[in-house]
Amino acid sequence: MKSLGVLALLLLMGCDSGPELRPLARDGIILAFGDSLTYGTGTDRDHSYPSVLARLTGRRVINDGIPGEVTRLGLVRLPKSLASHQPDLVILVHGGNDTLRRLGASQTKENLGQMVAAIRSAGADVVMLGVSGANLFLTAPDYYTDVAEELEVPLDTDAIPQLMRDATMKSDRVHFNREGYAALAGAVKALLESNGAL
Repeated sequence: MKSLGVLALLLLMGCDSGPELRPLARDGIILAFGDSLTYGTGTDRDHSYPSVLARLTGRRVINDGIPGEVTRLGLVRLPKSLASHQPDLVILVHGGNDTLRRLGASQTKENLGQMVAAIRSAGADVVMLGVSGANLFLTAPDYYTDVAEELEVPLDTDAIPQLMRDATMKSDRVHFNREGYAALAGAVKALLESNGAL
């Protein structure tokens, strides 16, 4: 029952309206770009959040997560990924490793902003999820909100921190288990719905 309660809370939090996205066609391609939380570390690939999201939405969702990647390396990798997959929409979940390695917040913000610009230059829409910072309350750093406001990107800063606070959703200190990734996929679906993509 607790898992259902967390999922319901995440779905409600993801329903705030934000910048409108283009409706995603039934054959539209979603690229999930990020690090280990995208890859699905802590469960098998079939239960990673991109795989669950594909089943929830009926769309093709490409899992392009690289465990341990920092935003500097993600920014270098992104253009090739965009050219290879030609997505209609990108879900950007990045920055957690920057925080864990205590890299500079200003550089992380700059890298995220450049990723958003690269995605839009490739003709795709983009949404972001804020990843928990290394603070007492496991909240997402302010730079996610700064980038989202400056570039008008739909953003969810609640889903990942909320799940990180719930030990029943985690496989270890920083990764989710099957239930956690399922809840994350539900929150992403709600974010896409509330901003017009679904």
